[in-house]
Amino acid sequence: MQPLKPVSPGARLVLGAGFFAVFLGAWAFVTYGGHVPALFLASPGRTLSSGWSLLTEYGFLGDIAVTVFRVVGGFLIAAVMAVPLGLLMGAFKPVEAFFEPFFSFCRYLPASAFIPLLILWAGVGEAQKLSVIVIGSVFQLVIMVAVVAGATRPDLVEAAATLGSRPVSILRRVVIPAAAPQIAETLRLVLGWAWTYVIVAELIGASSGIGHMIMDSQRLLDTGQMIFGIVVIGVIGLVTDFAVKSLNRWLFPWAAL
Repeated sequence: MQPLKPVSPGARLVLGAGFFAVFLGAWAFVTYGGHVPALFLASPGRTLSSGWSLLTEYGFLGDIAVTVFRVVGGFLIAAVMAVPLGLLMGAFKPVEAFFEPFFSFCRYLPASAFIPLLILWAGVGEAQKLSVIVIGSVFQLVIMVAVVAGATRPDLVEAAATLGSRPVSILRRVVIPAAAPQIAETLRLVLGWAWTYVIVAELIGASSGIGHMIMDSQRLLDTGQMIFGIVVIGVIGLVTDFAVKSLNRWLFPWAAL
């Protein structure tokens, strides 16, 4: 084991699966062994049984689809707004000086604090849920994309300018290709945050979605259903994360050079 020394894909798979096995074993030990009452923590078997009931009897697949739609929709709106502005801020310092104080202020505001206002302005429909995700994601994205774009190698920019490229051409042909791989990684990270915001939005004033199901289960003291809902979120997030990683490697092969 050496610092920063990579491991083989097979070893990474075994180590990653090993942690889940240890976690599942500890969970089974404390629940089946009677160390924690079932009222407070359902066993793995009880959780699977509750999840099967949710899927077959209570239409939980519909809740999953609604939540995924909200996450993807809100995140795409935030990305379309944030990425172009972040690129402009990173490439052109006057633009950064104008916008950065405001966005630095806004990114410290918790998205959940806006929920009462958003309910007042937009009701409890989809617009309110999407707005929470956009508010929670867009300010972070703008600053992170600006930092990435601003870290473009100055020698590449100077070489393009020396060869006669105009500012817009430098942005298009130098800054964007240089920053694109890291911007894609930034989007992958913020997508994970979007899941947090959508569940918060669904805990209040929602009639569908994974968060709504978790709140209903809490009222019934059914920890099996609550845990299953949380596990579903994690599984979707893990699959999405691996898919986005693979997509980024395919879209930006020069990032590995």
